[in-house]
Amino acid sequence: MAWLEYLLPLIFLFPLAALAVIVVALRNLHDARVRSPFDAHPLREPGQALRDRLDRAFAGLFLDGALGPIVTLAPLVYGMGRMLFASEQDWIEWGLYGMLSTLLVLLFCFLLMRDFQRIRRLKLGLACELAVGQELERLIRPEAHPYYVFHDVPAKGTRINHVVVTPCGVFVVETRARTRPFTPSGREINLVNVEPKGLRFPGWSEHVPLDKTRELTRWLGNWLSELTGREVPVMGVLTLPGWDVQASQGPEDLLVVSGERLADQLAGLCPGEFDAETHDAVIGVLLARAARLERLPGHIG
Repeated sequence: MAWLEYLLPLIFLFPLAALAVIVVALRNLHDARVRSPFDAHPLREPGQALRDRLDRAFAGLFLDGALGPIVTLAPLVYGMGRMLFASEQDWIEWGLYGMLSTLLVLLFCFLLMRDFQRIRRLKLGLACELAVGQELERLIRPEAHPYYVFHDVPAKGTRINHVVVTPCGVFVVETRARTRPFTPSGREINLVNVEPKGLRFPGWSEHVPLDKTRELTRWLGNWLSELTGREVPVMGVLTLPGWDVQASQGPEDLLVVSGERLADQLAGLCPGEFDAETHDAVIGVLLARAARLERLPGHIG
């Protein structure tokens, strides 16, 4: 039967169809939205609407880039199947399959160029919104303000998550994310006990986060003292967002908290003597380092 010659080659398209389904499923699994571990509400930053559009644009780029080879190969694969089952070789038909594949290649090249242009425009818009947002933050966090926060500070081959300068001292703030386990009944367990040398989570223990925070705290204290020529009091803070932290038996040299209302806690702590001149000198050193890093070629903030 002649119609079988056109139906049987469809068998060769099943693997390509399966790949296409997997690609679409992976795209739908992508969700860049981040929710607060404190109240589960979506976290919004300056330019959040553009961030969401940029995520969707990258998802579209992934879809076009992954589906393009699959779709463009489909006519050729079907044509090879037709050659196996056809009783006569029709070179015009094979030429049509090749022409169709060529047109599909051109179509997906156009789609990829469109995706790149869209991502480029969105990234420019996001950069502008972030720049304006940083300028507006000066209204509530001017440079002369006694409180100052630095993010991603390079230190000893790694980075300190946050460095906070208050009128009473300097704080190294490190954040660690840990998945909370569940009981067989489905109840979430979020209690962590802080011991002098480690953290006891439900089912396991860790000491590296405390050791790492201590190491970064010592490094920053020595580095600031060397550059300012003054003794700088530095205290380490380890935050575990989403956990109920029991730190009554915790170490005396570190503060281990969940991170909720952290600003109020830091505002009430004084790790040592910290006069106004030392305060200004520390901020000047950190600002100068941040400015040097921004001028480095290829630096990503």
